[in-house]
Amino acid sequence: MTSSTGSATRSWDGLTIPAAGTYELDQAHKRVGFVARHMMVSKVRGEFAEATATITVAEDPLASSVTATLQAASITTGQADRDNHLRSGDFLEAEKYPTLEYRSTGVKSHSGNEFVLAGELTIKDVTRPVDLQVEFEGAGTSPYGQEVFGFSATAEIDREDFGLTWNVAIESGGVLVGKKVKIEIEGEAIRQG
Repeated sequence: MTSSTGSATRSWDGLTIPAAGTYELDQAHKRVGFVARHMMVSKVRGEFAEATATITVAEDPLASSVTATLQAASITTGQADRDNHLRSGDFLEAEKYPTLEYRSTGVKSHSGNEFVLAGELTIKDVTRPVDLQVEFEGAGTSPYGQEVFGFSATAEIDREDFGLTWNVAIESGGVLVGKKVKIEIEGEAIRQG
């Protein structure tokens, strides 16, 4: 590993990675989304419009960590009635549980620019382990002089594991809302201080 004091990036394991430090999710360059099956025939996409994350890039990159908070009431799928239902007691109970939280517990593995980040996801009052498949997209300095890096991450959860069990059987077989939810995150992080 090589590093230059004051440099925005450093070389590590064949990658150009960000310098050690604390980074915040850039609100202008993020998407914290999800995909769920509807009526067993199509997919509905949505996102949490209000999400924050702090990423601590360690001197040893494999000791880096992340914490994230999503505002439950900011869920949006582009359809107001569905969004209100998702905020209700049938799903997120946004008034009682205003946030969803993720806290990493370690980097399980990496290969090239792909990492498996172990962590714990809390939805409502249920916390379960969730591994994120993270792809490091690159690091550098923006035209505005900010040290940034980009990433994407995915995971799949069973919503019923988190107490989100509401559903309706459909006449043709199956259910209205699929149990599996794919999480899709895209973002840039900006160095703080």
